[in-house]
Amino acid sequence: MTTPCIICVAITGSLPRKADNPAVPITVREQVESTQQAFEAGATIAHCHVRNDDETPSSDPERFAALKEGLETHCPGMIVQLSTGGRSGAGQTRGGMLPLRPDMASLSVGSNNFPTRVYENPPDLVDWLASEMLRHDVKPEIEAFDLSHILKAKEMWDKGQIADRPYVQFVMGVRNAMPADREVFDYYIRTVHRLFGADAPWCAAGIGPNQIVLNDWAVSSGGHARTGLEDNVRLDRATLAPSNAALVQRVVELCEKYQRPVATPAQARAILGLRGI
Repeated sequence: MTTPCIICVAITGSLPRKADNPAVPITVREQVESTQQAFEAGATIAHCHVRNDDETPSSDPERFAALKEGLETHCPGMIVQLSTGGRSGAGQTRGGMLPLRPDMASLSVGSNNFPTRVYENPPDLVDWLASEMLRHDVKPEIEAFDLSHILKAKEMWDKGQIADRPYVQFVMGVRNAMPADREVFDYYIRTVHRLFGADAPWCAAGIGPNQIVLNDWAVSSGGHARTGLEDNVRLDRATLAPSNAALVQRVVELCEKYQRPVATPAQARAILGLRGI
C-alpha cells in the first residue's frame, strides 16, 4: 500500500446543474476556480466537460481550449483529461477537442444502458477517437461500464490502436448499467492484472451515493480514485457537497486511513507514463 493514490476530480460533467447544487461549476472561470481548490486539496487529474451558457453540455473546442489554458496556468502540473463523452455531441464532434493535445482523454470503447437512454459508442466512432488520440499523443482513459469494455481495450492495445498499456477506470452505480457490486469489482481488478500485468494501474468511479463506496474500495485495494460533482452532488443524503475540493478531501482522508500517500502531479505522470511537467 505504498503506491501513491492518484485522485481524479470530475469537476462538472454534462448533467448536474446549479439547481441541483449551486457549487457545480458551469462557466470556464468557475471550473478553473473549483479545480484549483480541488488541486490544492490533493487532486492530480481534472476530468473536464464544458457547458453552454444555458448549462447544457457542449463539445465546443474553443471552450475546451479556454478551460485547458486556465487549468495549466492555475494548476501547474495537473493532468488535464478532456471528455469525449456522448451527451455533449454526436459522432466525430465528440473528439473535436483532441487536437488541443490534452494529457489524457476519456474513451468509452463500447455501448451500454444509461438511466433513460442508450449510451452509444459504435465501433467506427471508437476506432476514430482512438486514432485521433494516437495522432495527437493523447493517452486514453478507458471508461469501463461493463466487463466487455476491459476486454475490448486489450484487443485494441494488441492491434496498436492504443499506444501504451491501457489505463482502465471501472464505472459502477449507473442505473441500468453495472451496479456497485464488490465481487464484480474484485473480478475487474483480477482481469486488468491478467490482461495488462500485475502492476497495471487502474481507477474506479462510483455514481451518486456509490461514490464514497468505490472510493473506499479503490484506495484500500491499491487502485486510484475518482470523485467530484459530476458523479455526486452530495456528501450524504441530507447534505450538498460544498465544493469539488470537499469531495477530494474525503478521498485524502481514505488515503490516510489506509496509509497510502496521495500522488503528486509528478508521481501521477510517472505512474501513467505521461509527458513530464
